[in-house]
Amino acid sequence: MGFTPSYRVGVILVLLAGACWSSMGIGIRLMLEAQVWQILFYRSLALAPFLFIVIAFRSGGKPVSVIRSAGLPGVIGGFALVTAFAGGIASIQLTTVANAMFLFAAAPFMAAVLGWLVLGESVRTATWAAMAVAIIGIVIMVRGDIVIGDWLGSALALLAGFGFAVFTIALRFGRSQDMMPAIFLSGVFAVVIAGVANMLAGQSLAVPVNDIAIAMGLGVFQLGAGLTIFTIGSKVVPAAELALLAMTEVLLGPIWVWLFLGETASFSTLAGGSILLLAIAGNAVSGLRRKPGPLVLP
Repeated sequence: MGFTPSYRVGVILVLLAGACWSSMGIGIRLMLEAQVWQILFYRSLALAPFLFIVIAFRSGGKPVSVIRSAGLPGVIGGFALVTAFAGGIASIQLTTVANAMFLFAAAPFMAAVLGWLVLGESVRTATWAAMAVAIIGIVIMVRGDIVIGDWLGSALALLAGFGFAVFTIALRFGRSQDMMPAIFLSGVFAVVIAGVANMLAGQSLAVPVNDIAIAMGLGVFQLGAGLTIFTIGSKVVPAAELALLAMTEVLLGPIWVWLFLGETASFSTLAGGSILLLAIAGNAVSGLRRKPGPLVLP
């Protein structure tokens, strides 16, 4: 079962998915007390059942068989996403939303390198050139954070991007473009891992209702709904265009916290982030002239 949209509708869905994903930064900023593992626990507690329902609907009432078909690559991808989720949340708590979002955007380049090293996939000359430019942008951003003492936030944002890259390679290794089973597994894994991590850290899961509501809302809206409409839209939108359209996440994330919370970014973040986005856009535009490649999660 599944709805296949027109190309125009697909583009709109991918843009909306990026808008959904962009809500993570302001959601975390609006929390009162919750820390990384507490946020991850409640967000995943909402994400897993939401995706199970979506998978059940798409599979015609056979969600378990679809999830089992993800196999070992799905399990590896699920654990990689737990790393990405935890790193993403922690980075936003330690650095600006703009800095974290820009660095998340490096994930497709990391995936390209991992695909070359692990799967033997060829990397286009244009992509190597774009990666060189992207590295310049990342260095400018991280160097600025080292100066003001936020280097750990940048490091965790890059770790989150690496987690997404490993997830992408796991899907390619398993020859699957369906992200949902692996992300469902990541939600299940995250509930367990975050619960244990909270216990080991001596933290209680008793956080303000405000924080629980926001975290669970992020699980359903930011991740669950965003992923669902992205998956539908990606059926009819070429991979290179997906990389461009989903940049709405990177662009809107900093705007939300600036509009509603007055959070601004440093010059180094804006300068390096602009260079990084230009590299991503240039790589995507160069790919529009070629046959669409494997799906890369932004």
